[in-house]
Amino acid sequence: MSPKLKDEIKQSKPFPSLESEVLLNLVRTADAHSRGAEAIFKLAGLSPNQYNVLRILRGAGENGLCCREIGERMITRDPDITRLLDRLERRGLVSRSRDRHDRRLIMARITDAGRKILKDLDRPIEEYNRNRLSHMEKGDLRRLNELLEAARGT
Repeated sequence: MSPKLKDEIKQSKPFPSLESEVLLNLVRTADAHSRGAEAIFKLAGLSPNQYNVLRILRGAGENGLCCREIGERMITRDPDITRLLDRLERRGLVSRSRDRHDRRLIMARITDAGRKILKDLDRPIEEYNRNRLSHMEKGDLRRLNELLEAARGT
């Protein structure tokens, strides 16, 4: 059995509420899981948000997406999608161009180099995800997924 959050963070007082304990536990768990994935992204010279943008653009296909649409699909919020795209464009992983129908929109698309980086990362990330949660039963994972979605649906 895993250590309790209270023991991990060496807290001697009770949590102010069950809700506080649950949310702190959620943050602690997300941090523990994200550190390993970040190490994999780092090998490719990517931040987690850059990786997320590349995945979003790969899923968008040839049409690409504008900044606002990318921002709406991000797993974690990034207030400056433009700078994130600037860095990816300097590395040749994305390209940007004005939309043909609405010249005000700048469309971002993943390049072949961006697709290659993602292809190289697909297997290690999937293996990492499976290994991190391999100790849990499939039914428990499905239930956890449902609970997390319910927790976001305030």
